[in-house]
Amino acid sequence: MKPAPFDYLRAESREDVLAQLHEHGDQARIIAGGQSLVPMLSMRLAKPALLVDVMHVESLARIEATAAGIRIGAGVRQAALLEWTARDPRLPLLARALPWVGHAQTRNRGTVVGSIAHADPSAEQPLCLLTLGGTLQLRQRRKARSIPAAEFFVGMMATARGDTELIESVTFPAAQPGVGYAFREVGRRHGDFAIVACAAVATEHSVRLGVGGVADVPTVRELPLPGASDFDDALNQYAWDLDARDDLHATARYRRELVRRLGRETIEEALRCRN
Repeated sequence: MKPAPFDYLRAESREDVLAQLHEHGDQARIIAGGQSLVPMLSMRLAKPALLVDVMHVESLARIEATAAGIRIGAGVRQAALLEWTARDPRLPLLARALPWVGHAQTRNRGTVVGSIAHADPSAEQPLCLLTLGGTLQLRQRRKARSIPAAEFFVGMMATARGDTELIESVTFPAAQPGVGYAFREVGRRHGDFAIVACAAVATEHSVRLGVGGVADVPTVRELPLPGASDFDDALNQYAWDLDARDDLHATARYRRELVRRLGRETIEEALRCRN
C-alpha cells in the first residue's frame, strides 16, 4: 500500500517543531528515523496531514550527562547511542540491549526516542527506560514537563504524550557502583521483536526485573534475591500476573515459562555483573 497524502516540513529549530504541533495538534506527527512510523503510514494505520521532520534540529541530536543521568535527544539514532556506550560505561543496560534492536541498517536510521514514543511492548528501549526508572522530557509551546517512564506507557502502543507535545529527550539513570545490569531476550530470529525480553537491575540486597513482550505494556517488579525461599514463588506469580495470551508467535504457556527461565537467568547475570 501507499501512504495517504500528507505535507512535509523539515524543521530547522525546536521552535519550528513546537509551532507546528501547536497549530496542527493531532493532525501532525513527528518523524525522526521513520523506522516505526513509515510502515504505519504505508499500511495507512496512521494518516497524518503533516509530518514534521526533527532530524535537522541540532539541539535535539545530543547525548548529554546531567545530574539525573544520561539525556538522549529526540534526534539521536540508535547506532549513535550504541557507539557511545562502547566508549562510556555509564549505560551498561543499553550497551547490552541495543545489539538486539533490529539490524545495523535499521539502527542507523531509527532513533532511541522514536522507539520509546512508538511504545511497542516488545521493543527493547522502552523496557530499558522503565526498568532503570528513567524519565521523559516533554515540551509544548508554552510549557514543559518531565514524566516518569512508569506513567508514560498507558496501553498497547499508547502513551501519555499530548497531541501538541514533543518528546524532547529521555533520561536514563547512569550506572551506580555495586549494581549489576543484564538483558536477554528470545525471538523467532535475531532482529525480530522479542517474544519475551528481560532486563534486570541487581544490588546485593534487591532485584528489579523488567519484562517486555508479554503484557500490553512493558512491566517491572521488585523481586527477592534468587537464594531466598520465596524467590521461585514470586517469579512464578509475576509470570502469571502478566496475563500472557496466545498469538501467532507463541502460546501464553510458553511466554510464562520464558519469564520464569529467562527472568532467572537475567537476574543471575545481573548479580554476577555487579561492579
